[in-house]
Amino acid sequence: FKQMEFTLPDEYLEEQELERQRKIHDSLITMGLQLISDSYIDVMEKRCETEQLPFERKMYDGRNFQVIVDDIKASNYDLVIMGALGMGAVKDSVLGSVCERVIRRTQVDTLVVKQPMPLSEVEDGPIVVGIDGSPQSFAGLQTAIELGKQFNKTVEAVGVYDPFLHYVMFNGIVGVLSEKAAKVFKFKEQEALHEEIIDTGLAKIYQSHLEVARRVAAESGVDVKITLLPGKAFEKMLHYVRERKPWMLVLGRIGVHSDDTMDIGSNAENLLRLAPCNVFLAGRKF
Repeated sequence: FKQMEFTLPDEYLEEQELERQRKIHDSLITMGLQLISDSYIDVMEKRCETEQLPFERKMYDGRNFQVIVDDIKASNYDLVIMGALGMGAVKDSVLGSVCERVIRRTQVDTLVVKQPMPLSEVEDGPIVVGIDGSPQSFAGLQTAIELGKQFNKTVEAVGVYDPFLHYVMFNGIVGVLSEKAAKVFKFKEQEALHEEIIDTGLAKIYQSHLEVARRVAAESGVDVKITLLPGKAFEKMLHYVRERKPWMLVLGRIGVHSDDTMDIGSNAENLLRLAPCNVFLAGRKF
């Protein structure tokens, strides 16, 4: 309002009138935002009363993502639920800034809602879990198993290994190696080693992760379908999700190559943006 004051008609520019308008504007905005927020919470409170669920009302004033982060860190929440998009969404929006900033600054299990309807009305499909061997991905599997039982959904575990990475790397290296470097590096031997051992080994490692996932599920009385795919993890997972149209996609917040200093893994971030279904990010470990 202060930035726009110089554009007001002359009758509003007299200092006394200007001060009166400032107070009116400040009161309307402050009170209006509070009333709107109260109205949102009223709807949820009444729904919780109908469902006989305990409800705690919280209202904060401040920078939206920051106060949400502060509340999450100060509270002992099992789960945070956020809409992927806010009120400022437009046609090409994929992930809102508040949602993204909160996810980057917290570690709690988070359900990001991308389909604006109750879970009971989401198109029927399996719960798909990305398994890469990380403790977070196996924690996500545990959540998927429990959700599957509660909502009568099948669970599918998908692992993706990348056998093509070394081709890109070696093709990039071969053009710049000097003759001496090529001899020291034993380029041809290394390339053969990758083709014969490492690629095959990667497939076996990720297959073993999926077998572990199946055993973990079996211990809970659940039969999990497992699928191993070759290629870039987020790309193959995205194709799988688009084809299977899951009820929910469950991912570890960080991957097997990350550590606790990482906010979110690159595959999880790409899928969070691009997957068309609701996405559950597991921050716990198993």
